[in-house]
Amino acid sequence: MAKEVPTVNYHKNKYGFNILPANLFIGLCAILPAISALPVEALQVQVNPTKPRLGDTVSVFINLDNPDNTNNPTISVGEKTYPAFQVAPNKYRAFIPTTPLEKPGTRKIRVSGDGQVTELSLPVTNRKFPVQRITLPPGKSASGATEYELRRAAELKALQTPQKYWNGAFLRPNQGRLSTGYGVRRYYNGKFAKDYYHRGIDYAGAAGSRVVAPAAGKVALVGRVSQGFRVHGNVVGIDHGQGVVSIFMHLSQINVKEGDFVKAGQLIGAVGSTGASTGPHLHWGLYVNGQSVDPIPWKNKTFP
Repeated sequence: MAKEVPTVNYHKNKYGFNILPANLFIGLCAILPAISALPVEALQVQVNPTKPRLGDTVSVFINLDNPDNTNNPTISVGEKTYPAFQVAPNKYRAFIPTTPLEKPGTRKIRVSGDGQVTELSLPVTNRKFPVQRITLPPGKSASGATEYELRRAAELKALQTPQKYWNGAFLRPNQGRLSTGYGVRRYYNGKFAKDYYHRGIDYAGAAGSRVVAPAAGKVALVGRVSQGFRVHGNVVGIDHGQGVVSIFMHLSQINVKEGDFVKAGQLIGAVGSTGASTGPHLHWGLYVNGQSVDPIPWKNKTFP
């Protein structure tokens, strides 16, 4: 037999509206505080990759149920804070760079948003980087950069434009073979370069061969040897947005100007050997929130 459902007897007030019996109304009022006291669901946070190596870019995705329209979520690792940008309704993403100069081990990531705080641990594994010995010809030095070129390069790497310009995996900027990988430590003319690692990858393209933008962005830096770019040589920097920038060094030719918006695959210059270079090649450096990261993962997969 079906279970009998108890009947609630309403009565009408003087205006003709049905109202609940007093005892039932009081019972509901007693339940409401208990409902409001239920625990709030924790922040939804996803990290990718889950087991990064030194040099990888770590993506932190945050899903907010009740986002604050005035403040994005905040992400911090130790004393460093990284910006989070909206990538979809109620969804945000932040990038955490890792470098060869760091020690492997667990990173404590703290995420704040919706009035809540979530902490999680991320293991960063070690990675062996080769050592290279470079002999520069007389008149060329890896440490002879001018104050002007250092300042302009630092301004480029510090950009955190809110707009996201890139879409999909990055393209190969030159068709030459990969001659020097990311993270290589170096001796210059027999002297070890302390706190140095190869901040990018080199393509051994032929002199004058095409250099294209690996992804869409705004040209934020154009520098020439004649302006004092003694180490970078002729250089182009592209702001891809949201803390991601590319720099292309040692060019023989520049085909863009500052302020231009370029599409993925668009010609921006030609391979050369200007600045601190021992022969024609393209140096492509990729920076995330001011730190040089390995560009290869950005070519092999899509960072949304």
